Amino acid sequence: MENELMTVKILLPFRVFDKIKNVKGIVAETSEGSFGLLPQRLDCVAALVPGIFSYETEAEGVQYLAIDEGILVKAGPEILVSVRNANKGADLGKLRESVEKDFSELDENERKIRSVMAKLESGFIYSLEKFSKE
Repeated sequence: MENELMTVKILLPFRVFDKIKNVKGIVAETSEGSFGLLPQRLDCVAALVPGIFSYETEAEGVQYLAIDEGILVKAGPEILVSVRNANKGADLGKLRESVEKDFSELDENERKIRSVMAKLESGFIYSLEKFSKE
């Protein structure tokens, strides 16, 4: 049991992003800073912030994921990481470019959505004012 390696499953809202077996260790980021997990670590739960999630296997070495906010649950040798979005890459430079592109697209979509919501809210308030005066 001491040499038992971990299995990491990365979950997105709409699918399983990746399932990695024989993981020797991981490093994740929380609002309190980065922390590492080894197979012998006690079970835990952590809230993740957007950042770099890394894991190491004997076959692939160290691999990197850019993740959005989410939660990590360790139960025995199983680690579940549920996040809103994730990108995978072995090269941190290329991973950074990919993340910047994806997040800039998300930012533009969020701006459009917020603009539409503001218009709907102001229209709703205007209608309520008009209705209350009648």
